[in-house]
Amino acid sequence: MSPKKMADQQASQVNTHVENTSGTAQRARLLERLQTGPIDTFTAIRELNIVRPGARINELRSLGHKILTHRLTLTDDQGRKHRGMALYYLSSNPPVEVAA
Repeated sequence: MSPKKMADQQASQVNTHVENTSGTAQRARLLERLQTGPIDTFTAIRELNIVRPGARINELRSLGHKILTHRLTLTDDQGRKHRGMALYYLSSNPPVEVAA
């Protein structure tokens, strides 16, 4: 029986930005994303890998960041409507109203 080879440690999967689920990493990427514009709950979950965006928002607020919330109706990936969903934005970066 031949001995097992050890995996090349340099070839191991790196803990990428979105894969890091620590609270610190989640807050950092959420704040970084908020600096580019508003983000809704579903987008934060799907794109930033943040399961509880509201909790991270509260933590950022407690750290002194001025984050505001706008409530809206969103449709999920299965086509279901959800009322009262959050759209978060920095007070210096408000959402743009779209004319109907």
